[in-house]
Amino acid sequence: MSLSIDDIENIYTRRGHEQYTGEPVTMLEHALQTAHLAELEGADDALVTAALLHDLGHLLHDISGTPSAEGIDDVHQFRVVPFLRGLFPDAVIDAIQRHVDAKRYLCAMEPAYHDTLSQDSKRSLLLQGGVYPLDQAQAFIGEPGALSAVRLRRWDDLAKQAGRETPPLSHFLQHMRRCALSQ
Repeated sequence: MSLSIDDIENIYTRRGHEQYTGEPVTMLEHALQTAHLAELEGADDALVTAALLHDLGHLLHDISGTPSAEGIDDVHQFRVVPFLRGLFPDAVIDAIQRHVDAKRYLCAMEPAYHDTLSQDSKRSLLLQGGVYPLDQAQAFIGEPGALSAVRLRRWDDLAKQAGRETPPLSHFLQHMRRCALSQ
């Protein structure tokens, strides 16, 4: 079952106020900050949309916050895919689907990167399979959307600042509408 853009807006309106567990922001604040960072770097509509929606999978089940605090990997990067397929092109879906593996990749290729992660990101990294071995990291970067996922991952890590000003959700819905396959 594919979501519509209106459905996505309703999910963020209904559940976006939930705390991003272990971080000083709500789920919506994190999404808006990530998308805004993408926009500031000149990302195209598809990558700004992926940045906005990368953690939407956390909001598609009944668990509040971020399940890693409970020792659960909710595989949010995969949970959301069936809901977005048919609405957005592969450029959006591939970046979302690979943003978790991008963290594993960055930890393998840039050892100092691990130290920049928040405590919750370090905890979830272990639940998500840990740092890639070098051969898996090299295989990952050749996958469709991997380079975009790495860019998204860097914005994701920076998008956890309390009180950071961003445009409203309505602003980013325009990016979504421009890259949607059809409405």
